[in-house]
Amino acid sequence: QVQLVESGGGLVQAGGSLRLSCVASGRTFSINGMGWYRQAPGKQRELVAAITSGGVTDYADSVLGRFTISRDNAKNTVSLQMNSLKPEDTAVYYCVADRSDYPYEYDWWGQGTQVTVSS
Repeated sequence: QVQLVESGGGLVQAGGSLRLSCVASGRTFSINGMGWYRQAPGKQRELVAAITSGGVTDYADSVLGRFTISRDNAKNTVSLQMNSLKPEDTAVYYCVADRSDYPYEYDWWGQGTQVTVSS
């Protein structure tokens, strides 16, 4: 099993920045793909950003140019730098990981961290 623990959420004004971090533990050798999902109240879950074991990244159109995903394979961490935040970025953000670099559904999920952007 793999455990994921997020940190770095909080309250920020529109236009501000936050950095989310996630540390993986357990059978981390199983991990290839990692990413971040978010879910706002009343909305569907959305894949915000993903990164493969080789560092290939992908972003949702809504965050392209504002968010940057990165990972440190040696430390089993993945981060999400969020700049130019908007009120519509308010959501619970979940760190995810999978055995595949391009999973259909991610195997492992963190507990989530709240991000609130005030206008």
